[in-house]
Amino acid sequence: MSNIVIVGTQWGDEGKGKIVDLLAEYADAVVRFQGGNNAGHTMVVRGEKFISHLIPSGILQGKTCFIGNGMVIDPEVLISELDSLYRKGINTGPGNLKISFRAHLIMPYHKRIDLAREKMKGDQRIGTTGRGIGPAYEDKATRRGIRFVDLMDPQTFREKVSKILEEKNFYLKGYLGAEPMQIEEIIEPYSRFAARLAPYLTDVSVALNQTMKSGKNILFEGAQGTHLDIDHGTYPFVTSSNTVAGNACSGSGLGPTAIDGVNGIVKAYCTRVGQGPFPTELFDETGEALQQKGAEFGATTGRKRRCGWLDTVILKNAVRLNGLTGLTITKLDVLCGQKTLKICTAYEYRGKITQEFPADLKVLGDCKPVYATLPGWTEDISDVRKFSDLPQNAQDYLKFIEKESGVPIDIISVGPGREATIVVNRPFK
Repeated sequence: MSNIVIVGTQWGDEGKGKIVDLLAEYADAVVRFQGGNNAGHTMVVRGEKFISHLIPSGILQGKTCFIGNGMVIDPEVLISELDSLYRKGINTGPGNLKISFRAHLIMPYHKRIDLAREKMKGDQRIGTTGRGIGPAYEDKATRRGIRFVDLMDPQTFREKVSKILEEKNFYLKGYLGAEPMQIEEIIEPYSRFAARLAPYLTDVSVALNQTMKSGKNILFEGAQGTHLDIDHGTYPFVTSSNTVAGNACSGSGLGPTAIDGVNGIVKAYCTRVGQGPFPTELFDETGEALQQKGAEFGATTGRKRRCGWLDTVILKNAVRLNGLTGLTITKLDVLCGQKTLKICTAYEYRGKITQEFPADLKVLGDCKPVYATLPGWTEDISDVRKFSDLPQNAQDYLKFIEKESGVPIDIISVGPGREATIVVNRPFK
C-alpha cells in the first residue's frame, strides 16, 4: 500500500491533470480534497483532450474517484461534467465516483455575490473566476453553509435556504446593487440535482479508510497551487481553500499518518493567471514566446496566463510547506529553442539578498529576481523517453533544479500526451 499526494508548487496550471492521469494507473482510488470548479485539469489521451473541473482526473483510468468533504460543489456543473465525460465514453456512474455527504454546495447566490463584488472592486479586483467559490467557503467558515447531506432532506434544505436567503438578498440588493433571488428559483433546480446525485453520495472518510485497510493505493489530487493557498499564498490574491498537501487529510477524512509521499508539480517555467505579484514575470518577446508555445490559457477561465522564468524561491517554499518527497517537471519541451535560460535563485530587496518568500506583498512587489543563467538547447525532445537521451543542456537544467530544491525529480513531461513522459522514479512503489 502507498498513498501519494500531488500538489502544484507555483500558482496552479502546472500540469497536474496529466500527472494524476498518468499515476492513476498505479492507484486504486483517486481523491480530490479541496477547491471547486475554479480549477481545471487538462489531459490529452490518444490525441483527445479532456478537461475536468470537479471530477478527479483518475476517472479516465476507470479508477474509483472521490470528491472529499473539503470541496465546494456546484451541482449543475458537476452534472454537466458527468454527462460530458459519459458522452466521450468515460464511465461516470456511481460505481466510479463517490461524493462526500459533508461536501458543501455552491448556491446560486454565491455566484451572484462573487460576480457583483468583482464588478464593484473595479481595478482593485483580485481576479476571481466568479464561480462562487469564495462566498461558499465564507458560509462554511461562518457555519451557514449547506451540505449535500442537507440537500438530501427537502424540508431541511428549504428551511436552510429560506433562512439565509433573506440576508443574501439584503446584501445583494442593498450593498452590491445586484438583483435579489426568489427561493423557488433555487429549490426547483436543486431538487432535480438532488435526485440525480443521490446515488453518488457516501461517507468518503469511511470508504477511504476501508480502501487503505484492504492494502490499496490512494492518489490525492490537489487543485490550484501552493502559492494560491489561503494561508500560505500571496494573500489576498489566493484561492479560498488550503491547497497544500496537509489539507489532503482534513479535506478527505484521513489522518496524517495515511500519507506516504508528496510529489510537487513544477512547470519548467512559471505562469500565473489573474492578479497578484509575480517576481519573474517577463514582459518581453521571451514571455510572449513561452505563452504562445506553451498554449498558456486557463483551462477554467480561458484567460491568458502571465509567463516568466522558473523561480526556485517559491519552489523551495513549496518544498517546505508540502514536505515534498519528489518533483515532476512539466512542459520542459516548451523551453526548446531558447538560446539561454534563466532560473531565479534569490530575491534582492533594498540591496539585500534573501531566499525567503516574504509575506508582505509590498516587499514582494519590490523584490528583484537574482538569476542564474544556463545554456538552452535546440533539439526536439518530445520523443525522448529516457533521461540520458535528453540534450546535455536539458539534463543540466534539471540537475540544477534538483540541487536548488534539494528534492529528486521523479517524472519529466515533454509533451501534452500521456506517453510524452520520462519516468525516472515511480512515486508508487
